[in-house]
Amino acid sequence: MMIEQNSSKPDFDEPPEAVVRTGRQFSIVWVVPLVAALIGAWLAYRAISERGPTINITFKSAAGLEVGKTKIKYKDVEVGNVEAIGFTEDFSHVIVTAKLVKESERYLTEYTRFWVVRPKITAGGVSGLGTLFSGAYIAIDPGKEGAPAREFKGLEIPPVVTTDMPGRHFLLRATRLGSLDIGSPIYYRQIQAGQVVRYELDEDGQALTVKVFVNAPHHERVRKDTLFWHASGLDVKVDASGIRIDTESLVTIMMGGIAFDAPTDLKPSEPGGPAEEGDVFRLYESHESIYEKTYAQKEYFMLHFKESVRGLAVGAPVEFRGIKIGQVIEIKAEFNLETLSPRILVLIENEPERWEVVGEVNIDEGKVMEKLVKKGLRAQLKTGSLLTGQLFVDLDFHPDAPFAQVIYGERYRELPTIPAPLQQITARVNQLLNKLEKLPIEQIGNDLRDTLKHTKLLVQNLDSNVAPAVSTTLEQAQKTLASAESVLDSESPSHHELKRALKELAEAAHAIRILADYLERHPEALIKGKGTSQ
Repeated sequence: MMIEQNSSKPDFDEPPEAVVRTGRQFSIVWVVPLVAALIGAWLAYRAISERGPTINITFKSAAGLEVGKTKIKYKDVEVGNVEAIGFTEDFSHVIVTAKLVKESERYLTEYTRFWVVRPKITAGGVSGLGTLFSGAYIAIDPGKEGAPAREFKGLEIPPVVTTDMPGRHFLLRATRLGSLDIGSPIYYRQIQAGQVVRYELDEDGQALTVKVFVNAPHHERVRKDTLFWHASGLDVKVDASGIRIDTESLVTIMMGGIAFDAPTDLKPSEPGGPAEEGDVFRLYESHESIYEKTYAQKEYFMLHFKESVRGLAVGAPVEFRGIKIGQVIEIKAEFNLETLSPRILVLIENEPERWEVVGEVNIDEGKVMEKLVKKGLRAQLKTGSLLTGQLFVDLDFHPDAPFAQVIYGERYRELPTIPAPLQQITARVNQLLNKLEKLPIEQIGNDLRDTLKHTKLLVQNLDSNVAPAVSTTLEQAQKTLASAESVLDSESPSHHELKRALKELAEAAHAIRILADYLERHPEALIKGKGTSQ
C-alpha cells in the first residue's frame, strides 16, 4: 500500500503577520490630570491678574511696625499689609515694603501720602486712640492725579487735611509765626472753619508763608478782599470805655489761631470776587492792625533826656496832642567822660504823611521842623497809663520854654526836650527848698531885735519931751513894739515857735520832693497805693 504525502503542508520559512485592531473607547483615567491642569492654570492666571502692587515707604523710624501684622488702611478699610522692613544704605532711615490690593494701583501717584497712625494728644484734640489695642497702622491718602509711583517718603507728622475733604487751600504771608502751629484752628465769626496745614520760612528769613485749609462751605466766604489776622491768646485793650478782653476760643489761648472776615469799610456792592485755590493773602498781627494805615515816608530824630525813662519801651507811641505820629525806635544810655554826666538817648520815628498840610506857604520841607521848634515845639515824656506806668513821647508847643533849636548830629537831627510834668514839680520844689535854705533866718531875727531896741530908746526920749497926748500914743506904740520884741526874742517861746514852723515848712517841702520823685518812678501808686516793698 502506498502512502501519499499531504501537499498542503505549511511552510515554516515565512513568519505569520499579526493583525492590529484599534480600540474605540476613551479611558476615564485621563480626565483627572486634565482637570487638575486646567484648574492650576486658571488659579495661576487669577493670582497673577489680581496681584496688587508692591511699594516701598521710607520712614525715620519703624516704631510700632511689625512684618506680617501691620496693616495699611484707608478710612479704616484694610488695603495692604507690611511684608518686610529694612534699612537704607546709610542706615539713616527704614524702608517698609508693603503689598497693596489690586484696586489701589490707580491711586499710587507722586502725590500719594503715607504716615503711621499712633496715639496722639495735642491741644487741638486726641487722635489714634484705637491703636492702643489694635496696634499702629499705616494710613494712606490717595493721590488721584500725577505720575504713577512705587517709591514713597512717609510723613513723620500726620496731615491735617486729606484729599477727600471738600474745601480750598490758601496761602497767608506774615512776618512772624506767633503761637501758630500745624493744626491751629481758623475761625469765621467765631465758628471754626479750617486749620493750619503747613508753614515755611522764606530763604532770606524775612517772612514766612502759612498754608491754611478752609472747609466747605466756609471756603465760599473767602473773597479776593477777605482779611486774615492773628487771633492767638487774649486780646486785652484798655481805653476810655474801660477794659476789654477778646478771644476766639479757649483753644486759641493754648495753641493760637487765625480769624478771617470781609472788610467793613467797603460797600456791599463792591466786594471782591471769590478766592481761588492757592490765592495769597496778608496775615495781620491783630484785628486792630487791619485798620492801621502804613506810610512809606519816614524821618528820624534824636531826643536826649536827663530824667529816668523807666516805663518807656521800644514801640511806644510818639503823639501830638493825642494823635499818633510815630513811634520809639531805640533807647540807650550815654555817658560823657568830659563832663561826667549821663543822659538817655531816645531815637523816634516820625511819619510826615500823618500830618495834613493846609495853606500855601513856601517853606522848604527840611526847614519845617526848625520853624516848629522856634515856635516852642518840644518833646516830653508823659505817662500813658496809671495802671501800667508806661510812658510815651509827647510833642507839643510850649511857648514859655527856654530858647532852643534843632541840633544837626552826625546821623540824626536832635529835637529839644523839656522835663516831664512830675519832674517839673520836683524841680520847682527843689528851687523853693534852696531859697528857704539860703534865707538868713538868724540874721533877720537879730536885725529886728536891734531895730526894736533903737525904737525903744527913741520912744523913751519922746516920752520926756513930747506933750502928754503924744506921750499916750507913744506908750501904745511902745507896748506894741514890746510885744514884737518878746516875739522875736531868741529866748521867747514865740521865737521858738517861729523857728519850728519854718523847719516844718522845710520838712514838708522835702517830703513833697520825695513824693514827686516816687510818683515819677511809680505812677501806678496813685491808683493802687504804695506797696509794702520797694
